Amino acid sequence: MEISVISIFPGMFDAVAGSGVSRRAMEQGALNLHRWDPRDFTEDKHRGVDDRPYGGGPGMVMKPGPLCRCIDAATADHAGPVLYLSPQGELLTQGLVEELSSEPAITLVAGRYEGIDERVIQTRVDREISIGDYVLSGGELAAMVLIEAVTRLIPGVLGNDKSARQDSFSNGLLDCPHFTRPKQFEGHEVPAVLLTGDHEKIRQWRFQQSLKKTINSRPDLLRQADFGKTGLNKEQIKLLKEFKLEQEDV
Repeated sequence: MEISVISIFPGMFDAVAGSGVSRRAMEQGALNLHRWDPRDFTEDKHRGVDDRPYGGGPGMVMKPGPLCRCIDAATADHAGPVLYLSPQGELLTQGLVEELSSEPAITLVAGRYEGIDERVIQTRVDREISIGDYVLSGGELAAMVLIEAVTRLIPGVLGNDKSARQDSFSNGLLDCPHFTRPKQFEGHEVPAVLLTGDHEKIRQWRFQQSLKKTINSRPDLLRQADFGKTGLNKEQIKLLKEFKLEQEDV
């Protein structure tokens, strides 16, 4: 997968290139990360990429010229959707991550200051994406979140592809609790069912715990879910649909 990142702080992405699953993916040749700096596409000696907003107001706005030229250069060799990280964008969900992971290439635009000139969005950006209802000083951290989430779904990167399929949100539910050695810690025991070796009982227990956690923490997920696309069995889907109907009546 080819991921291009446009940022005036390309060095921030050393963390992505140098650690974790993204580093592993790059070493395997499964991911290529390209960093582009809009300052390299300016036409003045000060390499200015921002200016005061028309109409007045605080802050600065990133100018369209350097950004558009940078995006055009970044997408010349690797065509794919251009994504602008913005608080005004659609919320990044696991479903959206899965959709983006199927793209051969994506370009991420990390804005700064008060944002970028609207004409860049109108002429170059395919989608705006937000990682939550809060504001950061720039889009770099949001871009890193997206890169991490997408990279985990590239086949072979995690070593065991089941790890990604069992994550929270992958089947519409939150993940179940997990335990490892020692069997007893500070007076708390590992659930006995996990020690039985009975894979069917363990599978049922994990589903029940996952459902319980979702009901207690994120019941909205159950109200929104399309369980026909979750990969769950008929019995599990039946239970979830019954709960969903109960929630709709509340």
